[in-house]
Amino acid sequence: MTTDRTDVLVVGGGPVGLFLAALLAARGIDVRVWERRTTPPTGSRAIGIHPPSLDAFGAIGLDAPVLAEAALVRSGVARSRGRALGTLSFARASDTHPYVAALDQHRTETLLRERLAADLPDALRTGTSITGLLRHRDAVDATGTGPDGEPVTLRATFVVGADGARSVVRDLLGIGTTGRDYPDRYVMGDFADPEDPDARDAALVDVGPAGVVESFPLPDGRRRYVALVPDDDAFAGAERGVTDAPDGALASRLAAVVTERTGIAPDPTTCSMLSGFRVRRREADRIGVGRVVLVGDAAHEISPIGGQGMNLGWLDAAELAPLLAGAVRSGAVGPWPEHARRRQAAARRAARQAEANMAMGRPVRGLGTLGREALLRTALSLPTAHGLARLYAMAWA
Repeated sequence: MTTDRTDVLVVGGGPVGLFLAALLAARGIDVRVWERRTTPPTGSRAIGIHPPSLDAFGAIGLDAPVLAEAALVRSGVARSRGRALGTLSFARASDTHPYVAALDQHRTETLLRERLAADLPDALRTGTSITGLLRHRDAVDATGTGPDGEPVTLRATFVVGADGARSVVRDLLGIGTTGRDYPDRYVMGDFADPEDPDARDAALVDVGPAGVVESFPLPDGRRRYVALVPDDDAFAGAERGVTDAPDGALASRLAAVVTERTGIAPDPTTCSMLSGFRVRRREADRIGVGRVVLVGDAAHEISPIGGQGMNLGWLDAAELAPLLAGAVRSGAVGPWPEHARRRQAAARRAARQAEANMAMGRPVRGLGTLGREALLRTALSLPTAHGLARLYAMAWA
């Protein structure tokens, strides 16, 4: 068994854990990251990077590398039954970044890994899973299993659970969650962009009577389509996880749904990623205990519709990093109640917005279709529409 010591152990080497570790390393804090995956990041998964996150990335010089690769979404266009209902510009959504950046999650994670390695080359330990926590007054002993199955022990001044919605750290602390599951089922896929060139930098939201189809530009001339689909067997297999070698039949089914509802015909042979997901909302009963703190989906899970979940985690990390760095240097003990209240309040606000987005995209008939179209036309034509852009760009966060 190996025993070592560090200032902060981050459990989970996804985008949130890596960002927190990079922020801490830039502040001169010794940090380690335990990540159970052994392979490099793959798959596009989450793609949206909102202006507050880009501002936070600037603290470690990550904003420029991200923007050099990302597609920039400068507007959102609402459609229904083949007609445009209105356009929402992000020009006034942020003074620093008047757009939403779209970049495959594996590229964002890779850039974060590289940034962390520049300060602490050996900080990230892959193939390592946490199995236990023993809390002391001035430290926490974390036990785990290493890449070859060997036991590993690390004593840390603080431990951060950034290990996702099924957080082992949260379970080890005995922290429960509250929330609910939703009936909505979605399938998403990345295709060569078939949209008109004038719409290549726009997010498109079709709210026709059969259910929503959203799409977002991606780098290299690709576009992500997300469709609400019936809860039947037509997309059986799509929820087995993100795959970069998608089933041709499933890709054809998704392309057909997009065509039927929007009139746009993605080429299924160009599909480079396909996945299905259901929606749930969860909030941890506490954000941490003593020297162990939760961030991201471990603390609060919200609907992916609206693309706010990953960004919430990054903003958790941006607020937590200076608190941890100060506590390491001063010997103070967490958790920090004000931090917990602010971050959980932000998560609740984002969750309510995601729920409103889902409600707006559910199937409707007859007068319901006309009413929804009229509501969107009015909202997008008002002089206050820039406030909606700031809302969707998470300017409030």
